[in-house]
Amino acid sequence: MSNPQSPSRWSGAAPSKWPGERLGFPQEGRGSVARPGRRIGALLIDWAVCFVVYAAFFFGNAWASTIIFAVEQIVLIALTGGGFGHLVTGLRVVKVNGMYAGWWRPIIRTAFLILTIPALIWDSDQRGLHDVFAGTVLVRR
Repeated sequence: MSNPQSPSRWSGAAPSKWPGERLGFPQEGRGSVARPGRRIGALLIDWAVCFVVYAAFFFGNAWASTIIFAVEQIVLIALTGGGFGHLVTGLRVVKVNGMYAGWWRPIIRTAFLILTIPALIWDSDQRGLHDVFAGTVLVRR
């Protein structure tokens, strides 16, 4: 049991009952915040697809795989709401208000995702810093 004198979280606000509650997303089902298993699965699928393209056409170029991944993420998130991995695992990227992410948010999100560290630091809504900085959230379709 926690000490009533200590704040429940850094901001002093009560903790959420589920990821995305304070953002207005449902606890489960369509529109709920994506959980770690699906997120990691989607990322692995994206990297695998990008590696196949890299190995087939650009093998040996040091930056090609990263550029392929970035282009795939930016273009597909902007056009379809998610990369290959997102689409296969039933996820999509939206703004925090649940609307279409647009063009510039996928660019910011992908730039920070490529840096890796922001994707490893999550907030209480299970959003990586790449999503926090871009004003996006990964949700179930």
